[in-house]
Amino acid sequence: MDWRGFAQQMASLARDLLAQESVNDTLDRITGSATELVDGCDAAGILILRGRRVRSLAPTDQVVVESDALQERVGEGPCFDAARTSDGQRQYRIADFRDEAQRWPKYVPEARKLRLGSMMGFLLFTEDEDLGALNLYSYRPGAFTEADETAGWLLASHAAVAFSSARTHAQLQEAIGTRHTIGEAMGILMGSHHLTEDQAFAALRKYSQDNNVKLRDLAARVCESGGLP
Repeated sequence: MDWRGFAQQMASLARDLLAQESVNDTLDRITGSATELVDGCDAAGILILRGRRVRSLAPTDQVVVESDALQERVGEGPCFDAARTSDGQRQYRIADFRDEAQRWPKYVPEARKLRLGSMMGFLLFTEDEDLGALNLYSYRPGAFTEADETAGWLLASHAAVAFSSARTHAQLQEAIGTRHTIGEAMGILMGSHHLTEDQAFAALRKYSQDNNVKLRDLAARVCESGGLP
């Protein structure tokens, strides 16, 4: 491993990740970089686990989606372990799927039918939150070395910060947009019904609660129609 060259690539990637325009673009860049920067990586994806439900984000190959779906179906697997770890284990490396049948007896036989040979996974986390797991796949047994694991861990560290930053930015933009829409809807009600600002907001909130409609969705309808539905 040319660590000096890798460090230069990681520095460039860090700037590139923060320049992406959306969360999805950031995630696509993360998984694409895994296949570019980590030797032996044929496919990569990010797995989000909520209970026993799985979401596959930014897969570079269909095999990632199939592996994630398989783990959800059988309720076990390395991605599950990485995404829900509570014992401080934040990364793993499977040298050869043929040696892991005892560890994941339901997942491994089916994974081998997908032609998976070896795999690595890294928990994406910041000081405040766990964001899922970055998983790297190879069709060849023994594809990943200890150096590759270190490279993957460095990539995952950059990825977690970029993912968290992109998501926070998106949430902020959504909040600003929602606040603007609600303000516009209140202005419409104030003008059409001669209400005060407090009365207009109270009218929106009451309709929202009575009809089980999100306030931001109701505000958007008011802006489109010129009044309450």
